[in-house]
Amino acid sequence: MSWNPSQNSALDMLIIPRARDIGGFEVRRALPSLQRQLVGPFIFFDQMGPAEFITEGGIDVRPHPHIGLGTVTYLYQGEFEHRDSLGTHQMIYPGEVNWMVAGRGVTHSERTSDETRSKRHSLFGIQTWLALPEAHEDMAPEFEHHKQGALPHIQDAGVSARLILGSAYGETSPVSMLSETFYLDVQLEPGASFPLPDDHEDRGVYVTQGSIEVSGDNFDAGHMMIFRPGDHLSVKAGPEGARLMLLGGATLNEERYIWWNFVSSSKEKIENATREWKTADWANGAFHLPPGDDQEFIPISAELERTRPRLAR
Repeated sequence: MSWNPSQNSALDMLIIPRARDIGGFEVRRALPSLQRQLVGPFIFFDQMGPAEFITEGGIDVRPHPHIGLGTVTYLYQGEFEHRDSLGTHQMIYPGEVNWMVAGRGVTHSERTSDETRSKRHSLFGIQTWLALPEAHEDMAPEFEHHKQGALPHIQDAGVSARLILGSAYGETSPVSMLSETFYLDVQLEPGASFPLPDDHEDRGVYVTQGSIEVSGDNFDAGHMMIFRPGDHLSVKAGPEGARLMLLGGATLNEERYIWWNFVSSSKEKIENATREWKTADWANGAFHLPPGDDQEFIPISAELERTRPRLAR
């Protein structure tokens, strides 16, 4: 992609996602990137699909662990089944939100249900992680699910926006947040404009469909833009309209380490979580497998192990 910023560009950074496999299903990963680890508390950002499955296909993300983060799942199309070690068994459908706080440790799986596999189906959505504030990294894990109708809806000429997390434009999502943030699903008709919130420190935009123009610069689907704080900005949809995810919030005060499925302000906590998962003592250890999905799990492979940063001895 070639991109020539205008002289007065408010853009701080442009991120082009990388393809990653998550168990037989490819995603586009924008965060973390070589250029940027965090946007506000957001430390991980995956676009899932769009993908079409004829029969029997789907996603099978086997049970795996997390610490120090909250996971957010939001779908445009399709559905899948969430199970976790808290005993949660929750289907998620378009416009709904799953929010799982890992805290000191949780295990979960995500799979296409048997019913959905029996027919032609599609999947398209976004999954993100938010790094927890240091004071909440060791909290007990939690899970919330909210239906589409519970999320604040902002409607204007050519604009339909749903507030998934946090606060923006005088609205507040019912999802329990532990730090200042905002996260919105915004749909724009051709030529429609929408302002970025100017009361948040970090602000990013990810284009999932169509294209947008910001301060004379044009951006197509599949790219994330990070904008300078404080500038009053609006995005304008291109000739085919646009669908965007707006994200950001306050920056974290402490450095964050991320390896595999673990996020922490402490390398030692990541080391400890790694040892616990490798021990696989589901009865007495720190991690337990999800009820109803406890016959397999994702192990730490030798190849993955080689990428793990070690503590200084």
